[in-house]
Amino acid sequence: MPRSSMPVDPGPGPVSVPAAGPAVRAAVWAGHPKGSEAYRRILAGLAFAGVATFAQLYSTQAVLPILAADLKVSAAEAALTISLATVGLAVTVLPWSFLADRIGRVRAMMWGISAATVLGLLVPLAYSFPMLLCLRMLEGMALGGIPAIAIAYLNEEVDRAHAALAAGSYVAGTTLGGLAGRLVAGPAGELWGWRAAALAVSVLATAAALLFLVLVPRARGFTAAAAGGFRAGLRTLSGHTRNPRLLALYVQAFLLMGGFVAVYNYLGFRLSGEPFSLPATTISLIFLAYLSGTVSARWAAGLTLRFGRRTVLLAGTVLMAGGLALTLTQLLVLILTGLLLFTGGFFAAHSIGSGWTGLIATTGRAQAASLYNLAYYLGSSVLGWAGGLVFQGLGWTALALTVIGLAGATAVITAVAHPASAPATGTGTAVAAGTAAESTPAAAPRAKGRR
Repeated sequence: MPRSSMPVDPGPGPVSVPAAGPAVRAAVWAGHPKGSEAYRRILAGLAFAGVATFAQLYSTQAVLPILAADLKVSAAEAALTISLATVGLAVTVLPWSFLADRIGRVRAMMWGISAATVLGLLVPLAYSFPMLLCLRMLEGMALGGIPAIAIAYLNEEVDRAHAALAAGSYVAGTTLGGLAGRLVAGPAGELWGWRAAALAVSVLATAAALLFLVLVPRARGFTAAAAGGFRAGLRTLSGHTRNPRLLALYVQAFLLMGGFVAVYNYLGFRLSGEPFSLPATTISLIFLAYLSGTVSARWAAGLTLRFGRRTVLLAGTVLMAGGLALTLTQLLVLILTGLLLFTGGFFAAHSIGSGWTGLIATTGRAQAASLYNLAYYLGSSVLGWAGGLVFQGLGWTALALTVIGLAGATAVITAVAHPASAPATGTGTAVAAGTAAESTPAAAPRAKGRR
C-alpha cells in the first residue's frame, strides 16, 4: 500500500503532510511505551469500547430460552438473534477497515460505536421477530467498525515490544463486556422479559461508548492510505489469504469461535431442562466463567515472552477441549469447572491469534485483522447456529464432541502452519504474494527498540 505521507493524525481524522526521508520518519514515532499515560488511556478506552461492543453483540444470549418462549420460536431460531448480529459484523469488518485507512482509526471507531448504540436502543421496540432480526443485523453491521480497527490501532500506537500484552489487555476488556451484558440481561429478562433485558444492556453499552469517546487518545502512528481503488484492495486481501500462517489463524478463528458460541448458546437450554431445571437468573451466572477468559487473555500474552506464541496458542486450544469434556457429565460442579477451563482456553488462544495477525502482516494490517474478524464472526454465525441443529437432533453430548473435534482440528492446523522454528513475525503479506515486502514508517524505530 503506498506510503506517501508522514504518520500524523492530530485528531479523529487523518492529516497528511509532505513526505520525508526514511531517517526523518524513523525519528518520528516508536509507539507509546508501557506505563505511559497515553498507553493507559488507550487500554482503558478500548476496554470500554469492548464493553459497548460485546455487551450489545451478545445481549440476547442470556435470555434465549425466555425469548424463544415469548416469541414462540425454536432454540435454533432464537439463536438467530446472535447469528445475524455476528453476520452483520462479519460482512462489514472489511469495508470498515478500508474506511479507517482513509479517515483514521479513531474516527471510524467513533462512527461505528455511536451508530450501534442508537440501534441497540431501538431493539426493545421491535414489534415482530423478523423486525428484531433486522435490527440485530444492522446493529452488528455498525459494530463491525470496532474489533479489527482496535487491533490495528493498537499495533500502530503501542510500542511493538508491548503489542502482545496490549492486545491481551484489549481482549480481556472484551470478555468483561460480554460478561457485563449477560449478567445484566439475565435478571432483567427473568423479572420483566427479554425486551427489558435488551434495554438494560443498551443503556450499559451507551455509557461505555461515552467513556470510550472521552478516553481514547488521538492517533499518532496513523498514515492515511492513498485511494488505491477496488483492485488495490483485492490485491491486499489476496496477499493475506496466500500467506499460510495468516490463513491458519483465520481458520483457527472460524473453528474456535464457532464452537465457543455454540456451547454458550445451547448450554442454557440444557441447564433449563431436566435434570437441572435452573431459572434464567441462575443460568445467567454461567457467564461468570468469562472472568477466566479475562485472566487467561492477559496471562497468555505474558507467557508468549517465555514460551512463544505457537506453544501458548496450542495450550489454549487443548485446554478448551479438556474443559468441554468435563461438561459431558451430569454433575453441575464438573460442568461449571469444565466451562471455566473451556472459556479460559478459548480466550487465551484468541488473544494470541488476534495479536499475532498484526505482526505477521507487515502491510495492510487493518485488512489482515479484518479478515481475522471476518472468519471469527462467520464462525460465530454459521457454527454457532448449526450447533443448535446438532443439539436439537442429537443432544448435548453430540454437540460437545463436535466442538472438541473442531478444537482438535485447530491444534493440528496450528502445529503444521506455525512450525516451532518459525519467527514470531512474518515476512509480510507482500512477500507471501510474491513481491518485495514494504515496511511501514514506524517499523524502523520499533525494530530498533527490540534490539
